[in-house]
Amino acid sequence: MEQSRIIVSDIFGRTEALEKLASDVPGCVEIFDPYNSEMMRFDTEDDAYSHFTSTVGLDAYTETLSEKIRALTGHVSLLGFSMGASAVWKLSNQPELGNISGAVLFYPSQIRHYTEMVPNFPVCLVLPEIETHFSVTELISKLIEKENVQVHRSSYRHGFMNADSKNYSAAAYNKYVQALYNVPFNKPIQLAI
Repeated sequence: MEQSRIIVSDIFGRTEALEKLASDVPGCVEIFDPYNSEMMRFDTEDDAYSHFTSTVGLDAYTETLSEKIRALTGHVSLLGFSMGASAVWKLSNQPELGNISGAVLFYPSQIRHYTEMVPNFPVCLVLPEIETHFSVTELISKLIEKENVQVHRSSYRHGFMNADSKNYSAAAYNKYVQALYNVPFNKPIQLAI
């Protein structure tokens, strides 16, 4: 059966940095973003957040991602970042999305509002060291015992995988891209970090 990997972007959408990431991870990789593949080129994270919340929003982003996945015939592995990772989490308990083999979700801060959800597929959450709006430790305590959930707390800040973020870390990027090379499509996701 056909296998694919979808990178679900953050609020910046499709960027040169995200395209580089797509070329750096293994497999047949497609980028899914909230702006229909248009390069938005925001000046700041605040500008990107304001545009995302006023024109798209998490609910609509989740729904369009769900529609995309339902239209696929083969298995899909998801790699989500920030708002994109939160969208993946929001759809993770939809039974009609049985073609998802697993997901790695980097710093999905909005999941703090959806901790009651239990994913139907294996999810590895890669959380930042700290968040400014909530306690990462408290979030972990609500998620750690859930079925299908592996939690990894990094020693980096929100956005460390995004070269356009002020919190980008080249060392972290290289470390996690290398770890993603060892994540098979057809087995539960376990990052070896």
